[in-house]
Amino acid sequence: MTPRFGRALCAMVTPFSDSGALDLDGAQRLAAHLVENGCDGLVLSGTTGESPTTTDAEKSALIAAVCEAVADRASIVAGVGTPDTRHTAELAREAEKAGADGVLVVTPYYSRPPQDAIEAHFREIADSTGLPLMLYDIPARTGTRVEPETLLRLADHPGIVAVKDCSYDFLAAQKVLARTDLAYYAGCDEHNLALYAVGGTGYVSTVANVIPNHLRAVLDAFDAGDTARAARLQQQATPLIEAIMSAGLPGAVTAKALLGALHLPGGQVRAPLRPADPGTVDGLLALHRDLIST
Repeated sequence: MTPRFGRALCAMVTPFSDSGALDLDGAQRLAAHLVENGCDGLVLSGTTGESPTTTDAEKSALIAAVCEAVADRASIVAGVGTPDTRHTAELAREAEKAGADGVLVVTPYYSRPPQDAIEAHFREIADSTGLPLMLYDIPARTGTRVEPETLLRLADHPGIVAVKDCSYDFLAAQKVLARTDLAYYAGCDEHNLALYAVGGTGYVSTVANVIPNHLRAVLDAFDAGDTARAARLQQQATPLIEAIMSAGLPGAVTAKALLGALHLPGGQVRAPLRPADPGTVDGLLALHRDLIST
């Protein structure tokens, strides 16, 4: 059965112009490029999409523009997470109006609510919209994880259908996979194949902004029964994954730097983020060239 949101999802950057304005034309061109090169879903206004620095109106405009660009060729999941339950519910309703197929809801950050409050937050968002929810567990950024027991309880809500897992707790992910029908997506590119191999649904990938076809090929090889090729492709991508995600800069910065070097839409990052320095850009481009030449 084809997963509701697809298997190969890109956490798409939000293109900005040189002046820092939202670049809707660039967003449409990038979205079309990603879908044409293997992505069957796009996640907008997530961490990589610099959601903390885009307005509510920009988020809605981005959804509408990308939906127009890719039509029914890919699912569109809109990031709507904020620290405020009421604001998050409002953004979920606006995403539905703009044409999204689902919403990505991160754990409320900064206030560090207890598990019962986290559960109530997600349930209220699910009740506020007709769109299905993908929960986003990324404790390194939010300060609070979604405990496995909380996910087990939330799985009974018909509107909560998926998890983007950035918990770095592989055992917990397998426990939830074994006991629920939640679609589990790797949110850390180094886990793409490993989570898929134990029953995960696919990935929501920052690195897919720059190598969408290569990452899709990992899943395709595994599905074809060629596990050795799947492992080899995942391993080949590791140096670039590390450089984009683990080199001391946010993924939005490194992904946009490499997109620019590849002459693809991305543009500037918004403050407080700062662009990558020329040496970092050169290093990313060299790793990309090495990968595509293998």
